[in-house]
Amino acid sequence: MPYKIAVLMGGSSFEREFSLESGRHVTTTLRKRGHEVLPLDTDANLVETLRTQDIDVVYLALHGKGGEDGTIQALLEYLDIPYVGSSSHVARVFWNKSALPYAVLAHRQCRGASPEQGAASWPERVSLAAISCNDMGAATALDLIPQRLGSYPLAVKPARGGSAMGVNRVESQDEVGAALLDAFSFDSAVIMEQWIEGVELAVGVMGNGEDVKVLPPVEIAPKRGFFDTEARQDADLVDYYCPPRPESLALDKRAQEAALQAIKAAALEVHTALGCRDLSRIDMIWDGEKPRVLEVNVSPGMTEHSLIPMAAASSDTSLGVLLDELLEGAVNR
Repeated sequence: MPYKIAVLMGGSSFEREFSLESGRHVTTTLRKRGHEVLPLDTDANLVETLRTQDIDVVYLALHGKGGEDGTIQALLEYLDIPYVGSSSHVARVFWNKSALPYAVLAHRQCRGASPEQGAASWPERVSLAAISCNDMGAATALDLIPQRLGSYPLAVKPARGGSAMGVNRVESQDEVGAALLDAFSFDSAVIMEQWIEGVELAVGVMGNGEDVKVLPPVEIAPKRGFFDTEARQDADLVDYYCPPRPESLALDKRAQEAALQAIKAAALEVHTALGCRDLSRIDMIWDGEKPRVLEVNVSPGMTEHSLIPMAAASSDTSLGVLLDELLEGAVNR
C-alpha cells in the first residue's frame, strides 16, 4: 500500500554528498512506486517537520556521523516514528569497526561454538585513540607494528566512518605517521590491520532474526589501486560483477560454488551476530581460502551506482520492490 515516507539525507558528515545522492535516488524510486515522498535534509527544522507531517515511515539515506552512529535512530525512536534500519543500539556500537570481531565471537560463545567455529574471519588488527598518541606517547611504539600485525603492507583507517575516507595502504614503517594523521583527521580513533590481498566483495543481507536472505554478492574490481573514495565516486574507475566472476573465486566449478557459499555464510553470520535489522552490507575480501570481513554498513549507499541496487537487479528484484519490502517491514514492526 502507498505510504507517506520521509527520506532523510544530507546532514553534516563528511559523507554528505554521498547521502544526498542516495536520498535523491531513493526518492525518485519510491515516487515511481506510488508513494508520497517527502525528501528532507537533516537540519534544525527536522523534528518540527516530522511531527507536523503525519509521516508513516522514514527511510534513512543518511551516511556517516549522525546517520550511522545511532543518533538519528535514537531520535526517531524517541519520536515513535517507524524507520527502516538497525536499532540505535546496534548502529551506535558497530559504528566503531573495531567492535565487529568481539560481537561475532560473543555470538559464537552464546551458541556454544568455539571461537574457530564460524563462517566469518577478519584481518588481524589493533586500534589506537588519538589521545593515546598525543598525550600518552603511543607514537613512540609504532615499531611494534610488525610484531603485532605481521609484515607490511597494512591498512590504516578511521575506526568510524565510511566511503573509504581516510583509508590508506601503508607499505613501510616510514609511511605509518602520515597515514595515521590522515585517518585521525576523520576520527579520534584509528584501526591498523593486515592488508588482505584478494577479491573485494560487498554482500547485502535483508531481514531480521530467522527471516533473512542474502543478496547476490558484488565483486568490486578497481582499475587501479584499491576501492578508495575517488573510485566510489567515479563508476569509470571500477568494474563491478554481480554475481562475482567464478574465476575470481576459484579454478574449478566445485570450488567456486563452495567459495560463494562461504561468502554468503560469512555475511549472514555477521548480520545475525551484530543484531542488524532490515538491511546491512557486509564488506569483505575473499583471500582465496576464506572470506575476511572488513566492516559492516547499516545504512548502505543507494545511489544509481551503489552496490545494493546492483545486487537487487542481479536477483531479479527491482530496487523499488526491495524498498517496498523494507518499508512494509518497518511499518508493521
